[in-house]
Amino acid sequence: MAKINFGGVVEDVVTREEFTMEKAREVLKNETIAIIGYGVQGPGQSLNLRDNGFNVIIGQRKGGKSWDKAVADGWVPGQTLFEIEEAAQKGTIIQYLLSDAGQIEAWPKLKPYLTAGKALYFSHGFGATYNDQTGIVPPKDIDVILVAPKGSGTSLRRLFVAGKGLNSSFAIFQDATGKAREKCIALGIGVGSGYLFETDFKKEVYSDLTGERGTLMGCIQGVFQAQYEVLRKNGHSPSEAFNETVEELTQSLMPLVAENGMDWMYANCSTTAQRGALDWRHKFYAATLPVFEELYKSVATGAEAKRTIDTCSKPDYREKLNAELKELRESEMWQAGAAVRKLRPENSK
Repeated sequence: MAKINFGGVVEDVVTREEFTMEKAREVLKNETIAIIGYGVQGPGQSLNLRDNGFNVIIGQRKGGKSWDKAVADGWVPGQTLFEIEEAAQKGTIIQYLLSDAGQIEAWPKLKPYLTAGKALYFSHGFGATYNDQTGIVPPKDIDVILVAPKGSGTSLRRLFVAGKGLNSSFAIFQDATGKAREKCIALGIGVGSGYLFETDFKKEVYSDLTGERGTLMGCIQGVFQAQYEVLRKNGHSPSEAFNETVEELTQSLMPLVAENGMDWMYANCSTTAQRGALDWRHKFYAATLPVFEELYKSVATGAEAKRTIDTCSKPDYREKLNAELKELRESEMWQAGAAVRKLRPENSK
């Protein structure tokens, strides 16, 4: 493993240079990788593995949209596309990529096929970490591993096609064969990771749930909405408010931050912007730190998992979710966003 200095803290990470694709293929040459689920992570991971030369099959409920999508992506019914139980029987490595709610529902059907010596792979530590709520307790005679790409399955695939990679964490929950670690890293390389950093199942799910509810989605939508509303209440047009709140950030500034870091951004903006950003960041830090501490505590106590499981298991969940998403989609801010996106040069030809 390579030693990398992260702001004064040295971590061990796995890179493609030291654990090559050829090595990954050698480690997994006798394995049949069964991808269970073809929703969020399934397509990206399976297609990347297939394109990298691994033996991959798909397990998906027949007759649904995801089954049809798998067929459209080139998976052949009866050859590389099967019902979940048949794929699980054929697979030696079971990549369990259903949604968290889907994993709970399908677990009784899957468990009988987790026979001695197989490997069970997750991309989220939810099911195994909160097993008192999910009932997902793997047999003791199988390997249980995790590779969690730090982004959506769509991004994982797009970056792979572009010759790039998406960083991933990896973890070993259970090593029954003595080969869990090398299999896990090989799979991480195979799915298209930029580099791999080690964690454990609990830390992965704690950081993931905090991030989703925080800066990745929940917090950023709240901040967007607050700034947009203040601008609109003070007479700014929807176009001006949206461009100043969202468009400039996502289209101009964040790509530069991704390339060069926030320190570079601060050093390369106007002195007026520089001074204001340096001063006001402290106020935003002080305002949000207690919220993030409350959020992390809710994740660590299992309260967030309980709310997720309870809510998502209700028969009217999808209907209520669609109503919440409709409210968000039809808000003035995101209606303004739809109009702004249409006006981007690449969309106005």
